[in-house]
Amino acid sequence: MIRRRVSVLGSTGSVGTSTLDLMVHGQAAGSAEFEVVALTGGANIERLAEQARRWRPEVAVTADPARLEALRDALAGTGIAVAAGEQAVIEAATRPTDLVMASIVGAAGLKSAWAAAATGATLALANKESLVCCGASLIERVRAHGGRLIPVDSEHSAIFQVFPAETPDHVARLILTASGGPFRTTSREAMASMTPEQAVAHPNWSMGAKISVDSATMANKGLEMIEAAYLFGMPAGKIDVVVHPESIIHSLVEFVDGSTLAQMGPPDMRTPIACALAWPERLDWPAPRLDLAAMGRLTFEAPDPVRFPALRLAREALETGAGAPTIFNAANEVAALAFLDRRLAFLNIAAVIAETLDRMTKAGPISGYDDACAGALALDADARRVAVGIVQDLAIAA
Repeated sequence: MIRRRVSVLGSTGSVGTSTLDLMVHGQAAGSAEFEVVALTGGANIERLAEQARRWRPEVAVTADPARLEALRDALAGTGIAVAAGEQAVIEAATRPTDLVMASIVGAAGLKSAWAAAATGATLALANKESLVCCGASLIERVRAHGGRLIPVDSEHSAIFQVFPAETPDHVARLILTASGGPFRTTSREAMASMTPEQAVAHPNWSMGAKISVDSATMANKGLEMIEAAYLFGMPAGKIDVVVHPESIIHSLVEFVDGSTLAQMGPPDMRTPIACALAWPERLDWPAPRLDLAAMGRLTFEAPDPVRFPALRLAREALETGAGAPTIFNAANEVAALAFLDRRLAFLNIAAVIAETLDRMTKAGPISGYDDACAGALALDADARRVAVGIVQDLAIAA
């Protein structure tokens, strides 16, 4: 029987709602018992209140102080403590629990994940910024306080499930798979006129707009390469990417003896979430099953560095080290959002990243886990300011 006390940071988002739904399935199957300690959300007060009434956490928090009264009214008479604001989210992240699902997007997610890392709980991490910006420092912080970090991204979960933690020297290479996104077969000339609507129409995964754009540029795979390097202690030269349009193999680990192990399954984010919730056990839920005979074949191809330069830029940032991955992440987010706002052409997303990295090459390392979060946030803010200026310059030039 799996027994967990769980806090869900970002409970009203896609990963958060899936986490709570899986907990319902696990309990219904009689394979798990879950108790919720804290729930945090953003603007969707109705959903947050509904979740809180169902799970009866110690505290429910909205990140938006302006919505505190609405949340308080929605939970009146329940006995559930209510709070609002950034510091309240961080306090919720530090409450004693067995597992913290960290699924808040952006800088707010970095701060709360950093706080949770010092509690000794298992940190189930779905916040990319935390690893891209703080990397080794975050992992060191988790370990120093007796906790464990489990990745929730499907690719890193796949590697985590087959990676030999006790004998990492047996690993020759990590291979991240990529769907190729909506523009996998689109010419560079045609990509120049692609619209936000076309970019977010992902062929396999149901995702938010920004991450869908990242898939279209393959910047997401660059970010995942950086994350994998930190998570598994692998240099950039031992991490490769292969395009796999069917999204059935989620990543692979190649060993020094020539053996390669792959984790497979239908494209469904609930599977890596379930893995993180129950590890080292397995959660019983009505998961979609893999039918290889019906699938017929699995195909693979090399990513095109000319049409998808963001992947190359991410590798260069990883090899540069210091603050370069943080700069890459910040510039990519500014550029992707500008594209979604129709202020930037699709092909100029990578141009913004490249120019921001070029202008900020003197950024120093983020050292010492006691101040790594603050250092990463400061560098992130600087990089965003530079990237915003570059976006404006490109818009004027157009």
